[in-house]
Amino acid sequence: MAKKERLIAVKPSGSREESTVALVHDVVRHIPRGRVTTYGAIAKVLNLPNPRMVGHAMRTVDAKVPAQRVINSSGHISGDHAEQRKKLLEKEGVEVRGTRVVAFRELFWDPAVEL
Repeated sequence: MAKKERLIAVKPSGSREESTVALVHDVVRHIPRGRVTTYGAIAKVLNLPNPRMVGHAMRTVDAKVPAQRVINSSGHISGDHAEQRKKLLEKEGVEVRGTRVVAFRELFWDPAVEL
């Protein structure tokens, strides 16, 4: 079976940090509506040494990057604007209790498998 071609592409201009941010944002744009992934899963697929690098990149998102779909590894919404992100997930049909995504395992989107 042929290896899947990655959908992620980054323009070579800019610093390494800018390229990392662009890569993270590109992965996040691929998360399907009503699904979630984790900072760690994104870090792993991008071969980043630490999920915190993903969190740092997520601080600079625009409206085209569905940041609400990125949660922590225990299934909780964390970081800035948690209440707003919760409301956006609920609009997508994701059930959230407190800050926890109820069906986290079922809704988990693995970029290593699905990109």
